[in-house]
Amino acid sequence: MGQHVREGREDREVIGVAGCGRMGAPMLAALDAAGFDARGFDVRPVPELGSLMRDAEGFADGLTTLITVVRDIAQTDDVLFGAQGFAACPSLRRVIVSSTLSPKYVRALRDRVPAHITLIDAPMSGAAIAAQERRLSFMLGGAEADLDAAQPLFDAMGKHFHRMGPYGNGMQAKVLNNILAAANTALTRMVLDWADDAGLDETRLLALMHTSSGQNWFASNFDAIEFSRDGLAPDNTIAILIKDVESALDAAPEGADISAPRAIQALLRVMTPRVTG
Repeated sequence: MGQHVREGREDREVIGVAGCGRMGAPMLAALDAAGFDARGFDVRPVPELGSLMRDAEGFADGLTTLITVVRDIAQTDDVLFGAQGFAACPSLRRVIVSSTLSPKYVRALRDRVPAHITLIDAPMSGAAIAAQERRLSFMLGGAEADLDAAQPLFDAMGKHFHRMGPYGNGMQAKVLNNILAAANTALTRMVLDWADDAGLDETRLLALMHTSSGQNWFASNFDAIEFSRDGLAPDNTIAILIKDVESALDAAPEGADISAPRAIQALLRVMTPRVTG
């Protein structure tokens, strides 16, 4: 069970992951493998996680740390205050927000979540492959003492940890990073489409990019990224990238030129599935 031995004490730490999709499911599995008393909740069945999953009532029972990995603001509101309302759990002492959301929304949670509950924003990067291999990059916002206390959780799930300052700064850094991730995705896919028309070989062009000035995360990891060939669909990562750019725009400086982010969103919206090269 790893170094964090599960105990039957009244004050034991109980970690709950709300949102067990492509990212949340391997994060929960990593916490369990590290020996934490971890459980999961999702509005949809996740049979591959078996006994780690709970219904809302079972999930809330004794919960001390809640990690939210749901899709968007509406689902986060449901988890914290609405349909599930886990922020009202009497045992809850810490909430870690790992969804990518508007920094404005995340900072405003401090006035909505009970004051005795520690808040940390910890959005992550690396796609599902990094979650499965327990090498996520976390952008962290919160008081240093709070981050120190939560570090064993992050160690179980990730490899790179960037402390960006007070609560909310982690999310601000993440949405700025994701503008670049979205741009790399949109433009790399556009370049590959143009290369097809020009008769260039995909594998050779990607190898060229990896050692040239066009190098970027998406192109260099094209074969490992699960969404690299996807077109836009309502529930997939391409749609999430569009949402992430919108989250960044929500916190853009007043009067900023937002034409480039809007162009990125436009490219993502017309993306169609790419056949295997």
